[in-house]
Amino acid sequence: MTTHHFTPTSYHNVIGSLSPALHVADGDTVVTQTLDAAGYDKDGSRPAFGPNPMNGPIFVEGAEPGDSLKVEILGMVPTRDTGFTKSVVAGNVVDPEDVRTLPPIERVYWRIDRERSTAQLAEPVAGLENLVLPLSPMIGCFGVAPSLGQAISTATSGEFGGNMDYRLLGPGTTIWFPVSAPGALFFLGDCHAVQGDGEIVGTGIETTFEVTVRLTVEKKKTITWPRGETADDIFTIGNARPLDQALQHATSEMLRWLGTDYGLDKTAASHLLGQVVRYDVGNVFDPAYTMACRVAKTWLTKR
Repeated sequence: MTTHHFTPTSYHNVIGSLSPALHVADGDTVVTQTLDAAGYDKDGSRPAFGPNPMNGPIFVEGAEPGDSLKVEILGMVPTRDTGFTKSVVAGNVVDPEDVRTLPPIERVYWRIDRERSTAQLAEPVAGLENLVLPLSPMIGCFGVAPSLGQAISTATSGEFGGNMDYRLLGPGTTIWFPVSAPGALFFLGDCHAVQGDGEIVGTGIETTFEVTVRLTVEKKKTITWPRGETADDIFTIGNARPLDQALQHATSEMLRWLGTDYGLDKTAASHLLGQVVRYDVGNVFDPAYTMACRVAKTWLTKR
């Protein structure tokens, strides 16, 4: 297997069937440096603009519609000492009558201590003078080309992945995307140093990373929505608005997964999910919301 050090010469604000920037073999590893969500690089230059400029697409040899692309997130190393967020929660996450009481939205900056793996506000506000957060790197936006030759904005998400902003999508996690185009056409960008559930201020701590992923084709593994696995859990992701539809997509995909890989019929899977499922909010800011349906591996036995 080969390791590719991929330096983009252009970036994309859509995920779609575009000309490949890199061809790799099944099972190869890619190391690449991302821009932040606004298009700035590690040195503060701006080679692209938001929303969420993507590296790619990467053509994976052998990937065909009906397969799955397995993406192992092997490493994420911050490459800059600063990041930014917005300053106020989004109006759609508070009661309507409270929207008018929210302060004006501003961009604020954070100091990232790469040696200590921490972040703190560059200009702390009252009450948060001693707030120091441990870094928890994650990929906000990544995925594969959608079906039917579509090119979809990196501001949103769908069956193909996209701007899901789910905090478990970091180092050590494996995620599978449904392949809808030859070569899968994998895109990657929009990395966060820290982010709470929901991305409720419209950002995580947006910064730049060197990201290492391994890309593997799983032939004839047909899935509808992204699936993921950490050391402790499996999860499925649904992207839609309203939020209950995203939950429905994630739950249906989990029922399918529990059937095919764990031998549980709908009744058995329902008993299990009814008592042990955990639902995580990915993104509730963008046009499509994200919900993850998560089950601890301790309850599961692969057949």
